[in-house]
Amino acid sequence: QVQLVESGGGLVQPGGSLRLSCAASGRIDSINSMEWHRQAPWKQRELVATITVGGTTNYADSVKGRFTISRDNAKNTAYLQMNNLKLEDTAVYYCAAQGGYYNDEDARVEYRNWGQGTQVTVSS
Repeated sequence: QVQLVESGGGLVQPGGSLRLSCAASGRIDSINSMEWHRQAPWKQRELVATITVGGTTNYADSVKGRFTISRDNAKNTAYLQMNNLKLEDTAVYYCAAQGGYYNDEDARVEYRNWGQGTQVTVSS
């Protein structure tokens, strides 16, 4: 299906910025959308932002106006630009690819593949 490798996490002060990257490989043409999720300690994983193959974006209310998702199709990479970071943005951030394809038996295979996650810590 699709393999994803995230990078760009780290430690930043409140009000700072980080850019996360997610490099995809494998069945690139089968991807419908790229997503960023995050999971803070003791909390459920939440969807942060999505971008479709056509470029349509959606954001969680908590990050609207501060985060921007984008993709570079030539590099098979999705990005999450995070500005004005807050303490509550601290979490492990996961990239995901959602898509589908027909296998050798002409059966439809739908998937959501995940990256390994990258830690973002906002602290003074």
